[in-house]
Amino acid sequence: MRDPVVSPEAMHSSPLRKALFGVGLVSGVLNVLMLTGSFYMLEIYDRVVPSRSLPTLAGLSILVTVLFAFQGFLDFLRSRVLAYIGASIDQKLSDSVFRAVLKLPLMKANGGEGLLALRDLDQVRGFFGGTGLPAIFDLPWVPLYLAVCYLFHPWIGFAASAAGIVLFGVTLITEFGSRSATRDLARHGTQRFAFAEAGRRNAEVVRAMGMANALTANWRANNDAYVAAQLRASMVSSGFGSLARTFRMLLQSLVLGLGALLVIYDQATAGIIIAASILTARALGPLDLAIANWRTFVGARESWHRLSELIAATREPPQSLRLPAPCRDIAIENLSVVPPGEQRVVVREIGFLLKAGSALGVVGPNASGKTSLLKSIVGLWPPLRGTIRIDGATLDQYSPDLLGSRIGYLPQDVELFSDTVARNIARFELDPDPQKVIAAAEAAGVHELIKHLPNGYETQIGRGGHALSAGQRQRVALARALYGDPFLVVLDEPNSNLDAEGEQALTQALLGVRARGGIVIVAAHRLGALHAVDWILVMQNGAKQSFGRKSELLAASARANPAPGAVHPISARGTQR
Repeated sequence: MRDPVVSPEAMHSSPLRKALFGVGLVSGVLNVLMLTGSFYMLEIYDRVVPSRSLPTLAGLSILVTVLFAFQGFLDFLRSRVLAYIGASIDQKLSDSVFRAVLKLPLMKANGGEGLLALRDLDQVRGFFGGTGLPAIFDLPWVPLYLAVCYLFHPWIGFAASAAGIVLFGVTLITEFGSRSATRDLARHGTQRFAFAEAGRRNAEVVRAMGMANALTANWRANNDAYVAAQLRASMVSSGFGSLARTFRMLLQSLVLGLGALLVIYDQATAGIIIAASILTARALGPLDLAIANWRTFVGARESWHRLSELIAATREPPQSLRLPAPCRDIAIENLSVVPPGEQRVVVREIGFLLKAGSALGVVGPNASGKTSLLKSIVGLWPPLRGTIRIDGATLDQYSPDLLGSRIGYLPQDVELFSDTVARNIARFELDPDPQKVIAAAEAAGVHELIKHLPNGYETQIGRGGHALSAGQRQRVALARALYGDPFLVVLDEPNSNLDAEGEQALTQALLGVRARGGIVIVAAHRLGALHAVDWILVMQNGAKQSFGRKSELLAASARANPAPGAVHPISARGTQR
């Protein structure tokens, strides 16, 4: 399996190399000890039975007991070490995998496949703790058993070698036959999971609009494809595994017959009959076990490849110098944006400069590009052309953690985590300052509302924040955006679910950001969210239609639309991308 690009130390670190080397040494000793049974039977039939010597039998029995006990201990030790290696790899990669899962939806239109990475990591870890990997460590020792078979008699060695060649061919056929089936299984599993998750997230719409039967039919098609792929993969693996087991048992019996024939012609002793049968079975055992576990091996290998590619594709570039926290301005220069996974340009040649203490309102009709602009400003969607500079540095010059701590973002579709209100506001910091949490809630005007919840700040809000109303979720999310007094606060439709009291609290929150020297960018259709802004950007079809001070644009618009009841151009309603 290839090394993950993001963490070559995961497989090449000195402790891990030593552990794998130790497993190899233990496997060597184990495979030598596994000759014990064959030689014990040989001595019993060729030495003890003819001589009827009880002391020899007792001595051999004590020796073989000690050797088997040592063999069992080493086998247990090898299994434990491999399991710990799997856990160590998981520990080294889990953070990178989780970060990749978080980043993938920002890079692809269908980022749900990122959850497959978590299952891939589980499969890799499980492979190290399973029975397939020890069989692979045992494979290099098959020639040792074949050599002993040749020492018993060349014909026994020839028979065992021929059987090994046949099983090796079965292994190759299993490899090529299971590769495509395993990939299809992973692909259909991802589609099946994504469809089920989409149905769960839209359960209310499905129920209210009677879509259950139609969705169930679509689910059946996805599930049938997955089950069919699973059957194909299982039939390849189990079919060839059954063939290998049957062939090995047949060979073990035939070796008994061959040994009897050799005894008849005085070419071997009676003990060789039993010993050769046991030894031949042991020689072919690793091949048999490898074939039986080939599906697991192929699955783990494909999972490793996918993890390597995913982590490499989502790896953050190294930061050579940690810039100071931004505090002066933000400049947008000829910005054009394309959503991830698409070709259509949704923002065209936008440019403006905002100084500390300023607030910009972005307005425009449906699909004018407001949300796309905001996503690019906070670093979610990379620019197609142009640059975004904060204090003169482009976003990629800042470390993501530093920049994120200095940005407050409220998306159009508010999502909260299934945890307490306090932890959601604190952005899940490990040891947050309670005073900072309360300060953020007070800045968002939601402190009193939280105190009236059943357990105050420790109230569990449920999956997606469903224990709160839509307006409460929006206000808690605003407090999260204001946590830590970020320099840049970007809000997308922050008053879509707010009442008059909530809109007033929102205005005070934005004024507070400006008063402490922060910058606010807010996209809205309702004028209630624009009371605290001093600049207006009007967008149309992804381009800048006008930009200027709010007072000047309002005066110009009033002169252009003097008729009573005329719709103001910056108050056009609708939704945006």
